[in-house]
Amino acid sequence: MTKNVDEYLEKHEDWRDQLTVLRRLLRKIPLEETIKWGGPCYAHNGKNIVGLGAFKNHLALWFYQGALLKDEEQVLINAQVDKTKAMRQWRFSREQKIPRMLEKKYVSETIKNSELGLEIKPDRSKPLELPTELAQYLQENKKLKVAFSQFTLSRQREFADHIASAKRAETRTRRLKTIIPMILDGTGLHDKYR
Repeated sequence: MTKNVDEYLEKHEDWRDQLTVLRRLLRKIPLEETIKWGGPCYAHNGKNIVGLGAFKNHLALWFYQGALLKDEEQVLINAQVDKTKAMRQWRFSREQKIPRMLEKKYVSETIKNSELGLEIKPDRSKPLELPTELAQYLQENKKLKVAFSQFTLSRQREFADHIASAKRAETRTRRLKTIIPMILDGTGLHDKYR
């Protein structure tokens, strides 16, 4: 688990130079720097504004309310079309130079939107759909069913989505075996990142 941004930069040597440039730019803007979900996150007045992520083939700026941005340069993508409504990502390759003024423009617009109270909220009315494998285990094990019912609907949905998103039956089974002790222990799927 990454404790601070310096440690994150050390872990991502391949992207350190570009991450450092982005970090410097973000620190010039009145934002609070922290680590959330294992990566650098920058907030304004307690609201997440932008995050940094280093991946195998690209570096990304995550705009938590990016769907509200004008995106005149057409640089933002929805990296998880079926999962996220608000978040947008701006990707950079190794060779790509980071357009400093443009990046600042997008962050400034996000801050302004946040100050205006503009926000796309998640749809919490979506019914819980249990994958067959999880539903079967819950039916067969009363202790597991009771423990599962103690979680909030959103946490139950995280477990269900984790199983359902696996394409192969072997992966579903492996994920199910991983989450059962977590459920019995009262530990949410993403608690270690919170």
